[in-house]
Amino acid sequence: MTLPRRVTLSTEAGSSLWQILGIVFDSITGVSAPSGWPVDTERLVDLEGRLLSWWDPVELETGDGPDREVELHIEDVALVLSGMAYTEVMSAELPWFEMVRWTSDFVTAELRAHWTEAEWAEFGSGGG
Repeated sequence: MTLPRRVTLSTEAGSSLWQILGIVFDSITGVSAPSGWPVDTERLVDLEGRLLSWWDPVELETGDGPDREVELHIEDVALVLSGMAYTEVMSAELPWFEMVRWTSDFVTAELRAHWTEAEWAEFGSGGG
């Protein structure tokens, strides 16, 4: 993993990440697997384990609890953003699509902000 950052996340944000990871897990287990979507399952399992080391399962399910300082890597954020993009595409026909898109845009801006555009460009050029 590269470019780690210590960031403070609310438990509600941790819960959102937890839900996104659940959607990604569902998608790669065949429920609605998109063809050609490269998901690093090791990274997925690792990030899930780290979320459970920062919050307990009840906090992740409810979104209630104290803010926590956590260490995220650029690959973690790329995985979450990919999961959100998938969710957004799969929600395009739903009546609450505008809320999904707004949430996705907001979370993307919040998570991406911890790395510079140059770091994101370098990560992308390396196949990330």
